[in-house]
Amino acid sequence: MTVAAHSDFAESGADLELVGISKRFPGFTAIERLDLTIPAGSFFALLGPSGCGKTTTLRLVAGLEDPTEGKILLGGKDVTGLTPHRRPVNTVFQSYALFPHMSVLENVAFGLRRRRIGDAVGKAHEALKLVELDHVADRKPAQLSGGQQQRVALARAVVNRPALLLLDEPLGALDLKLRRQMQQELKQIQQEVGLTFLHVTHDQEEAMTMADTVAVMNQGRIEQMGAPEELYELPRTVFVANFLGQSNLFPVEVAGGTDQVIHTDFLGTRISVPRSRSERDSGAITVGVRPEKLTLSKHEPEADATRNVVGPGRVTDVSFIGVSTQYTVDLPGTGAVQVFAQNLQAGPTAALGDEVWLSWHVEHTFGLADDRLDTGALSSDLSTRAIASRAALAE
Repeated sequence: MTVAAHSDFAESGADLELVGISKRFPGFTAIERLDLTIPAGSFFALLGPSGCGKTTTLRLVAGLEDPTEGKILLGGKDVTGLTPHRRPVNTVFQSYALFPHMSVLENVAFGLRRRRIGDAVGKAHEALKLVELDHVADRKPAQLSGGQQQRVALARAVVNRPALLLLDEPLGALDLKLRRQMQQELKQIQQEVGLTFLHVTHDQEEAMTMADTVAVMNQGRIEQMGAPEELYELPRTVFVANFLGQSNLFPVEVAGGTDQVIHTDFLGTRISVPRSRSERDSGAITVGVRPEKLTLSKHEPEADATRNVVGPGRVTDVSFIGVSTQYTVDLPGTGAVQVFAQNLQAGPTAALGDEVWLSWHVEHTFGLADDRLDTGALSSDLSTRAIASRAALAE
């Protein structure tokens, strides 16, 4: 989708600041002392599993819930005590929430007419042009596809020129192909209109594809925040390493090192990690590497200061998924290890039951802040996620 310039929607959004926000329900704390600043004009994603507090945060910003403690500032103005309709905020929901008896144009113009904004119809047409749907302005929502309905919902929100646009799992009802298309379109529209977008999702691909900044939430707090590539390449905790993509994690003991590199002991095998990529440099730590960084070999590689080598392990699963083959290797001391090998040659590198060694460049290793991890639970979780990953690719 190509977005043309539309001067009517060039106003920038506003900073959003949450100061010491807590939300407690009877017997349950959803958010605990959350401090967060989202710069004006940015596309910001709150990413996390169900129950982590991300949707509660969105509802607090929208005014649908009241915080137990703390303040919400929008453009420097305290909006904590304002009712939802008095906040310069609009929300796009997963369910679209369009009026079925109204035309597409009437749906988009509805909010403007309620607020008695001049030229509501003209502004609604401009918003529909922005999402490339002005040609269906006279149709009813039921006559549109799911993706088109979501674009109408977006146009209805953008036409009000909110200081902040909230996206509550907006693509969850779409199929995989359409979801990926809409990810790109939403990002383009956000860049065009310049509004501040706060996107709440449990889908890591959505967050990484669209957002400038991602905050990974867990149990009512932010575990880590940064650019998508930063979080992926350098996670700081076991939770982030496993929630944002897949990781192979090894419980090790620090055994020395240099100014540049930490050497650790993994059951008698050395695993090195750059000091700049490790949260800790002494005692019992957890180090990790992403599955696509690993090289699988049927023969033990030569020792090399630039590469880590572990093994032998046993191949317990081989799954061909087109562009790559996913291997699960049972490695003593850490359980299931995932390897994603790009298919550069005909046929798999290894077969089920083969004895293999795994190696990777030292600079791809990261060290986490967590003391230890439950390798049994990790093995089960990785196996489950590998199956889920293959199922998603098959959609």
